Amino acid sequence: MSKEETKIDVLLTTLWDRNLPLLRERLDTLDRAAAAAASGGHLPETLRSDALGIAHKLSGSLGMFGRHRGTEIAREMEAILRDMAPTDLPRLAVLAAELRSAVFPEG
Repeated sequence: MSKEETKIDVLLTTLWDRNLPLLRERLDTLDRAAAAAASGGHLPETLRSDALGIAHKLSGSLGMFGRHRGTEIAREMEAILRDMAPTDLPRLAVLAAELRSAVFPEG
């Protein structure tokens, strides 16, 4: 590994560690949205909008940290939250759990 690659790895690790509290908050919001959608399919617009924005941000950033499966899951969540098809809403709970596992594979 070159010096530059090592510097980049250190920078990415520092960024990841610094943003962990925000990342956990975002995953909690996605969990709340998934739970609301699963309980009768009623997802308040503000929560839907927040969750949609979070899914979009995560789909664009997780790959940079090597969490490529997380990117795929976040994209799927984003599509469901955008389209709001009643038949797809229950899937949000499964995806939220999968996303958390993909982001924090160590548990």
